[in-house]
Formats: sequence, C-alpha cells, structure tokens
Amino acid sequence: MNLKKIKSFRKLQTCYYNQLHPFSSTIELQSHGDLIQPVVIQDAHHLFDKMPQRDFSSSNHNHLLFEYARTNNNLQALKHFLGIRRLGLPVNGASFSCVIKICGSLCDQTIGKQVHCDCIKHGFVEDVSVGTSLIDMYTKTEALWMAEKVFDEMPDRNVVSWTSMLTGYSSRGLYDQAVELFLQMQIEGIKPNPFTFATVLGALADSGSVIKGMQVHTMVVKFGFEPTTYVCNSLISMYSKSGMIRCAKAVFDGMEVRDAVSWNGMVAGLVTNRHDLVALDLFYKMRLSGVKLTQAIFVTILKVCASIRELVFTKQIHSFVSKNGMESDPNLRTALMVSYTKCAEMDDTLKLFGTMKGVNSVVTWTAMIGGLIQNGDIEKAVDLYRQMCKEGVKPNEFTYSTLLAAHPAISVFQIHAQSIKSNYESSTSVGTALLDAYMKLGNNKDAVKVFEQVEQKDVVTWSAILAGYAQLGDVDGAVRVFRELAKDGVRPNEYTFSSVLNACASPMAAIEHGKQFHAGAVKENYGNTLCVSSALVTMYAKRGNIESANKVFERQTERDLVSWNSMISGYAQHGYGEKALEVFEKMRREKLKMDDITFIGVITACTHAGLVNEGERYFDMMVKEHKIDPTPEHYSCMVDLYSRAGLLEKALVFINDMSFPAGPTIWRSLLAACRVHKNLEIGKLAGDKLMSLKPQDSAAYVLLSNLYATAGNWHERSKVRKLMDERNVKKEAGCSWIEIKNKRYSFVAGDTSHSSSELIYLKLKELGSRLRDAGYLPDVNYVLHDVEDEHKEDILFGHSERLAVAFGLIATPPGTLLQIVKNLRVCGDCHTVFKLISRIEEREIVVRDSNRFHHFKDGVCSCGEYW
Repeated sequence: MNLKKIKSFRKLQTCYYNQLHPFSSTIELQSHGDLIQPVVIQDAHHLFDKMPQRDFSSSNHNHLLFEYARTNNNLQALKHFLGIRRLGLPVNGASFSCVIKICGSLCDQTIGKQVHCDCIKHGFVEDVSVGTSLIDMYTKTEALWMAEKVFDEMPDRNVVSWTSMLTGYSSRGLYDQAVELFLQMQIEGIKPNPFTFATVLGALADSGSVIKGMQVHTMVVKFGFEPTTYVCNSLISMYSKSGMIRCAKAVFDGMEVRDAVSWNGMVAGLVTNRHDLVALDLFYKMRLSGVKLTQAIFVTILKVCASIRELVFTKQIHSFVSKNGMESDPNLRTALMVSYTKCAEMDDTLKLFGTMKGVNSVVTWTAMIGGLIQNGDIEKAVDLYRQMCKEGVKPNEFTYSTLLAAHPAISVFQIHAQSIKSNYESSTSVGTALLDAYMKLGNNKDAVKVFEQVEQKDVVTWSAILAGYAQLGDVDGAVRVFRELAKDGVRPNEYTFSSVLNACASPMAAIEHGKQFHAGAVKENYGNTLCVSSALVTMYAKRGNIESANKVFERQTERDLVSWNSMISGYAQHGYGEKALEVFEKMRREKLKMDDITFIGVITACTHAGLVNEGERYFDMMVKEHKIDPTPEHYSCMVDLYSRAGLLEKALVFINDMSFPAGPTIWRSLLAACRVHKNLEIGKLAGDKLMSLKPQDSAAYVLLSNLYATAGNWHERSKVRKLMDERNVKKEAGCSWIEIKNKRYSFVAGDTSHSSSELIYLKLKELGSRLRDAGYLPDVNYVLHDVEDEHKEDILFGHSERLAVAFGLIATPPGTLLQIVKNLRVCGDCHTVFKLISRIEEREIVVRDSNRFHHFKDGVCSCGEYW
C-alpha cells in the first residue's frame, strides 16, 4: 500500500472517530499521534490492501469490522461500527450480529440494547444470526429474561439459536430449564450439533442428573458425534462428577483423538473420585503421549501428592515447574505449599512461602496458616495471621474459615466478630465453619442462628448442620434439616447422607428413618462410598440389626478404621464375642493400623463373652506391640472384664495398681458386679467411692441399696435410701420404648396411661398362663422391695419392658421382629420371660438395655446367659 493510499485510509478513520454516535462516549480509543496503538490494525491494513477494488464501499467496511472482531480487537471494532452508522453507510444482518457478539464479550448491555433497537428500526431483528447473537449477549450480561423474550419471538430458530439459549441457562445454573429446552428442541425436530450436546451434558453434570446424561450419551452415538473430542470431554466430565468413573474411563479409552482437556479431565476425574494411584499412572501415560503439560494438570497431580503424602514426587514436580518457568503461577505455588504441608514438610513450605515475599496473596497466606494448623503448630499459625494483618493483607472468607480450626487458641467468638465486621458472616464458607465450631462447643443455639444467616447454603453447609445435630444426638433436628434440604432443591452428597445416618444411630431415632436414608443413598448412587457405607455399618450395629451391618461391611470394596471398629464393637455389644475377635484377627492378618477404639471394642467383646485370659492378652498386645497408651476407658473395660467374671478381688487389685485414681465409671462397674455376685464388702467400698466422686449420681445409691436388698439387709438399704432423700438425689425411672409404624411408644412400670392398656394387660395375663405351662416360675429375688412374694410377682408382671413387648405382640402381625429399648439394665426375670415368649409366640425380640443388646430367638438369648 503506497503512502497516498495509507493517508486516505487514515483520513477515513479520522472522519469515523470525529463523528461518532452519541452513545459511543463510554468507549475511549488509545492512540499515539496519528497511529492507532493496537498492532492488529496492521492485519486490517493488509486485508484492505489486498481487496480487488480499493474503494470505501460498505462491503469493505464490513470486512474491516469482521477483521477487528476476528482478532479480538473489540473496542476498535465497536468504534468502527459506530463510525459506519454515523456516516449512514449500509450494514447487513451479519454486521449487526458481529457487533452484538462484541457487546456480549465486553459485557456491555447498554450499548447492546441500543444496537438491539437499531436492529428493530432497520428490520434485522428477525434475522436468525442477529437473534442468536442477542440471546448470547443478554445471557452474558445477566439479562436472561431478555434472552428468553428474544428467543420466544424469533420466527425462525436454528440449532445455534437453541444452543445459545441452552448455554445461557447452563451458565446461570438453571440446569432443569436447560434440560427442558433440550427436550423441546427434540420435539420441534431440530437436530443437535456437537456444541449442543457438549452444553447439555455440562448442565446434566452440574445438576447430577446422570440417568438423563446416559440417555443423552445414547443420542450422541445415534447422531454420530462420538468421535468429536469436545463432546467426549463433556461426557468424561459428566460421568466423573456423577461418581461413575468407570464410564468416564470407557469414554476416554474409546476416544480417537485426545487433546489436553481430555487428559486433564480424566486425571481430574480420577482424583475427584479418590483413585489417586490410577491418576498417577494416567499422568505418566499422558507424559509419554507428548501432550503439553500445563499448570492445571500439575495442580491436579499435586492434589494427589497431598492426598497420599507423596513428598518425593512433590519435589520432582517442584523442580520441573521451576525449570520450565511455571513456578510464578499462583495456583501452582499454592498447590505446592499444600502438598508440602500434607507431607508435614513445613520447612520446605516455609521456604517456598518466604520466596513469595511481596507477591503473597491472601490465598497463599491462608494456605500457609492452614498448613501450620494441620501440623499442630497453632501458635505459629496465629502469629502468622497477625503478621498478615500487620502487612496490610486483608483476610478473606477462607482465611476466617481456616482460622476457626485453631480453636481454642483463637476464640470462636472473636473470629465471629471479625467476620461480621468484614461482612463475611453470611458467606458460605465462613458460615459453615462457624456453625461447625459452635456445634462442637455444644452451642447449637448460636449454630442455628449462623446457619439461618448464610445467604447461599450449599450442600456442605447443610451437611455441617446435620453433622452437628448428629453429634448432639438430636435426631428430630437432623431429620427436619434433611427434609428442609430436599425442599430447597439441594442435592445431598455422600457426606450429607453420612451425617444423617450417624444421627439415626441414636437409640432414640426411628428405625425406619435409617432404612429410608439408606435407600436414598443407594438411589443417589452413594451407597458404596466409604463414608456412607461406614456410617451404615455403625447405624445398623447400634440399632440392633447386626446382620444388616455385616452385609454392608462385607460389600465394602474399601474399608476405613471406622468400619472395622464399628463391626468389632457391634458384635461385642450384641453378644457375639467370638465373631468380634474374628474380625479383629482379620485386621491383624491384613496388617491394618489400629487405634485405642479398636481395643476398647476387642476387650468389650471379651467381657461380654467371659473371655478373661483373651482380654488380658489383648490388653498387653495393645500396650507392648501397638504402643498405645491405655486410657481410662481401657482400664474401665478391664475392671468390667474381671468384675463380670466374678474376679472382684482381682479387679480391686487392678484398680489399686493403676497410675491414676479410678473414675466413677470404674467404681460403677465394680459395684454393679458386686450386686450380681452378692459381695457386700467390696460393694460397700465401691459404693462409697462412687458416692464421694458423684454425690448426685443416683446409680451409686440404687446399686448399693439393691446390693443390701439382695442380701436381705433391709436396714442398711433403708439407710442408703434415706441418704439419697437427704441429698435430694432423684432415681432415674425405668422406661422402655417400642417403635411401631414409625411411631415410638413409651412405658414405665405399672403404666396404665396407654390407650390400649386394657388389651396390653389382657395379653400379659394370657402370656402368664402360657408361660407357666412352659415351666416358668417368677424369680422374686429381682424385686428389691420388702413386700410379700405375691405382691412381688405383681411388680414383675408390670415391668416396663414386659408392657412394651405385650403391646408389640398385639399391634404387629405374627412373625414381626420386635425391637425394644430400655434406659436401665433389663430385669433378670424379664430376661427369662423374653426367652420363653420368643419361643411360644415364634417371634424374634431384640432388647437394647443400658449395657448391651439381647437377641431372643427360639427360646435362646445371644448373651449366652453371661450378662
């Protein structure tokens, strides 16, 4: 292009820019002298120079407009368009479509609307490409209702129009509307293109609608788009987010062409679904395939290193990214810090943090603070937080949520106050951390207040409040919150189900609730996840269904320590000591790490099975082989082991040899055994110790008075009762519960308040006759009152557990399992009666008392008469 032509071109440009339309005032063009700054204008010059007719026709102007847009020189394109319109040069639908897309890219709805008006004025609004661009612009500028209006008023819509509207819904999180629009698109006979499928698969992935996603996958195959790389990438993402990692891997393996997104997506999916070692193997194959490694893939792999505490590989990645100039990437640096932190390599973490002086963001400060907290250096974390504030770095919501883990070194109330001051109290992460902290303090009132103030409650927030209710044993609260969650349209995840199942493990929870939540977890494809299956094992074991607990345990493809401990403790509490020890020995064979809870379960199993020698051996194994220091709970289990076996003197010697004073639990176990074995001397000692430690504990007085009553020493018994009255100690009333059709019914001894009382006592009378025919004789020794034997039989007749069983028998069909909970130890005579009832009524009866479970079936109890 010669000098004359260049001057003419610049003259035309000057004319455009001096006569701009009034609504161009919001845009400024940077210039230097008479030359436009952006270098890409040179491409436009070359394009103009190559035109066959070098004049200034409208066609040439449009070509220049498109070239500006193609090179992402959006401001220049907009200026150029405004100049064209000011000069009155004609434009077509393609020009309007182009400039509307530019408004969308700039997120400038004001100019976009004015161009929209210009389209209407000049009759281009019905143009398909113009309408599609308007939809795109309005969705990008958060005016979805306008996009819907344009879409609905379009006389003709092509696949691009539909896809643009789908993208708008998906980008705003309106996944149901996106799926509904996709279905409507099929009804109207519009054939989807690969971009359509990629969009709708993304919406289905984010909404968790994997079943619909699989249906869309079949359509992808039907339309022949399976070889399309970006469609396969969307399928991998959908299956990975839905936990169907095998399906994701099958799509990945079947791809003809894989790009970096394919590899990154598959590796990230494996990491998200906790297949860390498989992810590392795929990363190795990715390197061999020659795909360019980006910062994103290293961030993902560093998550794996953090998860499996792989320090050596972390250092190798650190070296590689440093050599290739990637270390300055903030996300990569933070990922390196987190990985070093998880590997407990705080020296390297601090060195890396030190090299970032001056460029540290609040993210890196927060990561460093979190790392120190995780490694137990709370004081240094608090000091670092103070230094961060001193250097003028403002904490963000994640800083506050991280700091809350430093409690009690930092007061929850102080962090709460600072978060209010910084206007972060209602943020999701801070609100979730605050309510979790308050729940752990037992302050559910403030926790609920915080929960209600969180503006956007995500599934983590809901799961946290559920976990809090479970921790407090508030079953009704947990169930209520779960229902609110479902009502608000929040899809529960595995941690949500785990939390609510833990709440259902409470003795006060309805049995059917646990089964319903189990069904819900299976339906949502979370039944086999580790945290849910472990919670199921615990829930079923604690609710008297040890068979179901074992079924879940056997189905687990992966087990954590919670699963093993729950199974051991479950068998122990249900009286299956031998099975509990079999599970423990299996743990030993697999060389799994054990903790103090494991051995509490094992020694409890020995206690309930009368295996004294084995209990001693396991206690020594814990101390000598596993180097676990005994806790008061372990000593209490050992005292209980000796006491139940009648080795009361040995139990007392064991107590005296302890390195710390015995607590109330130990003396209570010894006193209870003294009552069973009628040892007045040691019982009096244990009773006195217990009353001195817990003078308001009714158990001490009741057990000691019952011991005197068993021995026939009514004078001493009355003295204990008198002392109880003087100290205003109230005895806990015996109460039994039975659940029928999701409703809980409670009974106390001699209860006549139930609406079916007459039928209940008639059933008991009928049972009394049949029991005597079966050889039953009441054992009045269990009535610890100084009354006639005939009256003692009447007292036994009205025990709360018998009333509950009688009601269960008349209120349920024959053969139905009866489950009863009692707050105190079950009466020995009632124990005999239940064995006989299970045989004559052909019912299985499960009784959970204050000590253990009793399974009565065919006239036999699981306790083996050792309880």
